Amino acid sequence: MVKDIYFNQDYGLLYEKIENGKCEIYEFQNTLGSVRHLFIKREIPIRLPDGEKYYDLTTPYGYGGPVMETADGTDKRKLAQAFVLDFGQYCKRENIVSEFVRFHPVLENAVDFGEFYDTAFMRNTIQTRLAATEDPLLSEYSPSVRRYIRKALKQGVEYQVYVNPESLDKFRELYLQTMERNKADDYYYFDEDYFNQCLNLLGPQLVIVEVSWKGTVIAMSLNFVSDGVLHVHLTGSLEEYHGLYAPNILQYALLRWGLENNIRLIHHGGGRTNDPDDKLYLYKKKYGRAQELEFHVGRKIWNSEIYEQLCREAAVEVGSCFFPAYRQNLRVKEEVK
Repeated sequence: MVKDIYFNQDYGLLYEKIENGKCEIYEFQNTLGSVRHLFIKREIPIRLPDGEKYYDLTTPYGYGGPVMETADGTDKRKLAQAFVLDFGQYCKRENIVSEFVRFHPVLENAVDFGEFYDTAFMRNTIQTRLAATEDPLLSEYSPSVRRYIRKALKQGVEYQVYVNPESLDKFRELYLQTMERNKADDYYYFDEDYFNQCLNLLGPQLVIVEVSWKGTVIAMSLNFVSDGVLHVHLTGSLEEYHGLYAPNILQYALLRWGLENNIRLIHHGGGRTNDPDDKLYLYKKKYGRAQELEFHVGRKIWNSEIYEQLCREAAVEVGSCFFPAYRQNLRVKEEVK
């Protein structure tokens, strides 16, 4: 069974409210192996003359998609093909019209299923490899980042790492301040209920980093740990302490903790956009210079006839770049991390 947090049902449950849907898992097995697929099933808020309720599927915030487990030498293509045929029948029974998948860059499941989805490369994501290099601080971090870390520590900046924290209140406050300062999109705002659920559902897999200076907390990050991988999730910092390089210490603390706890890599995600000059991407790249990972999305229309009817009802072009096209003018829209 895949142990990465993005395939944990409790993680999916965390996003039911945000996506206005229900987290479900579809499991397929035959002599070639097994496939597990976690997704959010959403009712499509458009009524057609037939009076039926229709649904679409999306990956919860982050990454996911179908993932297979096989023995060495297994024909993965045949397993993927068998899964898609079986899953297609499920979608037909459940009135599922379309599906949007954010494939997992670390697990590279886009390679296994890309032939059966309309896939597109979106952007590279950054990893800090801990197990694959003798000194990740030297091989993965840029010289400028190493210099900033030395300066921060010399100035008395300190850090602490907490696993399974008792509360996320302090982090939530700092994170919201950061989002407001950066005028972030609504997509990156999470309410109090989200953080409470995060703690209740995923507590043992939460890693909090707290950076302080002279007794004042100046930066924090919320991270997920599972199966030897640290996923950087959300970060926040106080702007007035910018000169103390707190964001660099957040990353350094994760690296030190990871090395002490048998973590093989830290996954930072990518930029806010697909632009190779995206500022966030270029910043993250300073922590993973050796090998980047590819992030792909997948689109699938399971019922083309109903998909076209929904598009006509929504007064949008079937071939719109937005997917699914019929949601283009609705409040709930697809985003990519």
